[in-house]
Parts: sequence; C-alpha cells; structure tokens
Amino acid sequence: MIFLIEYDREKGRIVTMLDFNDSDRQDAEKQRIELEVRLNEKQIDHEVVLLHAATLDALKLTHNRYFADLAELQRN
Repeated sequence: MIFLIEYDREKGRIVTMLDFNDSDRQDAEKQRIELEVRLNEKQIDHEVVLLHAATLDALKLTHNRYFADLAELQRN
C-alpha cells in the first residue's frame, strides 16, 4: 500500500490521508504533486509525503510521529 499524507506540523495532526494500491504509484505521485502545488499557492506550510507499508498498522509502527499526538511525542 502507498499512503499519501498531508501533515500539519504546527498542530501535530494529519490533515489528509489517502491510500493507493502499489499498482497505482503513478496516480499517487500525481496527487502528491497536485496537493503540494495547491498548498504552495495558498502559502500553507504542511508536510506532504508518500509512504509505503504493507498495512496501515505497519505504517503506524514505522512512522508513529504522524499518528501520535503532540503531547505523547513530547514525552518520548
């Protein structure tokens, strides 16, 4: 699975998350670029990433910072 995540660093939360089959990588890349362009035009400073993981649970293990709240991250 491929996950497209728009993350608001200031608020410490996911704004948008879409998932794609591995075979849809080109579509995922296209949507990532379109999202980055839209955010740039609006001068919104969000992190936009494409990540690959077997499942959402696996993604949460490897990229916990996107899913944990700010207070939890600050404790670690």
